[in-house]
Amino acid sequence: MTSPAERLVDLLDLERIEENIFRGRSPDESLQRVFGGQVAGQALVAAGRTTDGKRPVHSLHAYFLRPGRPGVPIVYQVERVRDGRSFTTRRVVAVQQGRTIFNLTASFHRPEPGIEQQLPMPSVPGPEGLPRLVDEIRDHLGVLPEALERMARRQAFDIRYVERLRWTKEQVEAAQPRSAVWMRAMGTLGDDPLVHTCALTYASDMMLLDAVRVPIEPLWGSRGFDIASLDHAMWFHRAFRADEWFLYQQESPIATGARGLARGQIFDREGRLLVSVMQEGLFRPHAGSTPENG
Repeated sequence: MTSPAERLVDLLDLERIEENIFRGRSPDESLQRVFGGQVAGQALVAAGRTTDGKRPVHSLHAYFLRPGRPGVPIVYQVERVRDGRSFTTRRVVAVQQGRTIFNLTASFHRPEPGIEQQLPMPSVPGPEGLPRLVDEIRDHLGVLPEALERMARRQAFDIRYVERLRWTKEQVEAAQPRSAVWMRAMGTLGDDPLVHTCALTYASDMMLLDAVRVPIEPLWGSRGFDIASLDHAMWFHRAFRADEWFLYQQESPIATGARGLARGQIFDREGRLLVSVMQEGLFRPHAGSTPENG
């Protein structure tokens, strides 16, 4: 049997159909829609495979347009927008069953010397003394529901929340719209920098919108909202490995109407800022549900 990390690498390994057209698998899982991080990661792989490989991606901007169907292949069409001396730009459209479900623009930058400064990493405990997410949920519930147990077996990342999960109304109401987790791939991902970049892109969509929900409802258990990612932007500052521990610091400056905005910063163990992330999500209350009674 393959490891979760090997399955992630395999998921990101697209089939080239033509020079600028790729096809990606979409696992047939019991989900309502394809995980957005999967689509973003695969789209970035498609973009990267049309470059010379010498320029790492420095930013991406994407929109989730329609929910993807699990089990149905996704075709990625790449437009070679520009190949300059310093920057390369690609636009990717993801199509499933004849309909566009996602688009992405990615920019690649030739490494060059320049200015250096950054804000410090927040002071938080390291990952070794923190419980794994799956163990924390199991300890609280006594036993994992079948769906969570299946998710835990296939989870490609070890996830450890810096602060304990909140399970009661009183704990939620006292919380600020912030969250922080340590993460790393559950196994080695090889040495291709593009794979590590795309794996972290995959991971970046896993819980960024948690920061919006922290002061409203418990993160695990029944939800009062239908939640969907609307757009996603990332800026890659330094080289990294997604199979080594990184801190994903998240906060939500605002949630209003049916949308919530979240921003994240990803640091390595040495406190270097690796990636900055922004995402807006749709938070639509279930019928007959409100944040107070959901």
